[in-house]
Amino acid sequence: MSKIDGLILINKPKGWTSHDVINKLRSILHQKKIGHTGTLDPMATGVLPVLLGNATKLSKYLIEHDKTYIAVIKLGIKTNTGDEEGEIIERKEVNIDILKNTYIEDVLKSFIGNQKQKPPIYSAIKINGKKLYEYARNNEFVEIPERDIEVYEAKLLEINKNEVEIRIQISVSKGTYIRKLCEDISEKLGTVGYMKELERIRVDKYYIKDTLDLDYIKNNIDNVNNFCISIEEIFDGNNKIILPKDKLKHFLNGVMLTQLYVDGIYRIYCEDVFIGIGIVKDKLLKRDVVVQK
Repeated sequence: MSKIDGLILINKPKGWTSHDVINKLRSILHQKKIGHTGTLDPMATGVLPVLLGNATKLSKYLIEHDKTYIAVIKLGIKTNTGDEEGEIIERKEVNIDILKNTYIEDVLKSFIGNQKQKPPIYSAIKINGKKLYEYARNNEFVEIPERDIEVYEAKLLEINKNEVEIRIQISVSKGTYIRKLCEDISEKLGTVGYMKELERIRVDKYYIKDTLDLDYIKNNIDNVNNFCISIEEIFDGNNKIILPKDKLKHFLNGVMLTQLYVDGIYRIYCEDVFIGIGIVKDKLLKRDVVVQK
């Protein structure tokens, strides 16, 4: 099989790390140059964009995207990790009166908008060269800086009174920790809670309905190009620049070309053939990613 440049949308199974998915795809596709964008915790499922070949250079663009999740919050119990895999550190009675649609919906609406969030201590963010979860495991104190996030949508999907759980759908900006939001929502409901389940159903314009299981890819390996999104398709919303043939060699060699276009990311063509992606800055066009020929 020839090497592939493009994007495959994987429905990550529960219990797998994002790196597990990459290793499995390397084995299936016999291709070493593979990377993912937007890490999902092992307990989480859903949309995991995977980049192949020269498309791995596009991760800097895809990690900036907004995302939508469906989460189940277990009320009345708090864990040290903020999810079901952690140790229980607190129990608090849940007032049955809070398990009403209107009350919960009002609380969820209060989270919509720009805000500061302090990432959970059990996360892979590095401070002073060490990951936060390493500080947590060693019982070491570290000051965790807040970050700017935005919640675009937060709506109630279901209340399970028997299990004392709520199921919500939430759309957020990059860098938002849903585990922390689940804890904060629980506190605003007058109790404690943790994220019991998490499914990512959207990354930018890519939805869970567009994803594929690893077994499906393995069983349809001869048709992999049919469900791989090309670099050209990834940027189908961007404007194009058509280069004359005498300028193409300079572009491919990394020479910056004068272009009277506004700053931005462009699809580059020559004689109706897609060449790759270029960036215009200060009226100069620079090669970014070129497709394999």
